Amino acid sequence: MKRLNTQVAIVGAGPGGLLLSHLLQRSGVDSIVLERRSREYVEKRVRAGLLEGGTVDFLREAGLADRLEREGLVHEGFVFRFGSRAHRMPFTELTGRTVHMYGQQELVKDLIRARTAAGARLWFDVPDAEPLGLDTDTPTVRCTVAGEPVEIGCDFVAGCDGFHGVSRRSVPPGTFSTYERTYPYAWLGVLAEAPPAAEELIYAVHSRGFALHSMRSPSVSRLYLQVEAGERVENWPDERIWKELHTRLDIDGAPELAEGPILEKSCVALRGFVTEPMSYGRLFLAGDAAHIVPPTAAKGLNLAVADIKVLATAFGEFYASGDRTALDGYSAACLPGVWQAQEFSDWMSGLLHRPPEGRVFDGRLQDARLQSVVNSPAAARRFAENYVGLARERTPAPGGRP
Repeated sequence: MKRLNTQVAIVGAGPGGLLLSHLLQRSGVDSIVLERRSREYVEKRVRAGLLEGGTVDFLREAGLADRLEREGLVHEGFVFRFGSRAHRMPFTELTGRTVHMYGQQELVKDLIRARTAAGARLWFDVPDAEPLGLDTDTPTVRCTVAGEPVEIGCDFVAGCDGFHGVSRRSVPPGTFSTYERTYPYAWLGVLAEAPPAAEELIYAVHSRGFALHSMRSPSVSRLYLQVEAGERVENWPDERIWKELHTRLDIDGAPELAEGPILEKSCVALRGFVTEPMSYGRLFLAGDAAHIVPPTAAKGLNLAVADIKVLATAFGEFYASGDRTALDGYSAACLPGVWQAQEFSDWMSGLLHRPPEGRVFDGRLQDARLQSVVNSPAAARRFAENYVGLARERTPAPGGRP
């Protein structure tokens, strides 16, 4: 078996793992990144596309925002549609912050190019990574690289391999406390070669269910429909999708939704999930490996970047001085912001999604909350501060349960 050594072994080449590797190199810390999927798959995997202003600022400081700033779409507000009327939420006017629409797969491409240009050890098609010895001072990761068995000795393992990844499952049973909420609906998401019908996002609340009109470029739209939990994509031919999107999104006096070829469609379950703590021994979890939020408020990618910012700084301090204080405080530093994002994502999900059949009381509450958000300046400001990430940035780190 071939033996290699590094300081931080990173499992997962999503945005979190790639960003961590980039930041570690800037601090003079060596890493190896292992990804079970192919590079082609990772670069085409369509995920979230809304980047908070703080996330963009951090990527800019890291030297990773050149293409994002050229091609990303800057937004200063969005539109609620309900009751056959449009109501604009001017979040930049309320907070001074903007957001960028820039597909996660595009950010991943930028990160991969930056890592390969820097000569990083970034290996794809590694399906069997196995972290071992996480409770010792000499952990390892065993895997197969290009058909050859490899054992990677390291100081630490960073689990950035998502909700279904191996990292979280590599610790003894009962180590983590997990908290989960499942929702009685799912999202049918489509990527369509069709110009956006509006310059800003549209969140539509309709008696048939929620719909979201988003965009990835001036010629590509990203659209979502609320569907029943467990719904199958096969039940939604293109014609049915467009008909339902028109029903939920079109209103009098506004441009009609433009149709075009559907390039991709998928159904996504909505769940909230948090692992506490976010570390064990020499293993540190980040992003979806540690927490999942419903996609309603688009916090998943932004939370992953926030985790990596804390983790990279902690690793840098350890290797500069040998001080583990920041590493030991990683969970306590991250979890308050994670729970704040969970709370807002849950609240926004209730605000926008049609309640289950027969829950008339919930429907009336939803109507009242929507009216409050669009008619109360105080409620609008609170909403906007959460939406752009400002409220989470203000969440004090002390108080997270280690």
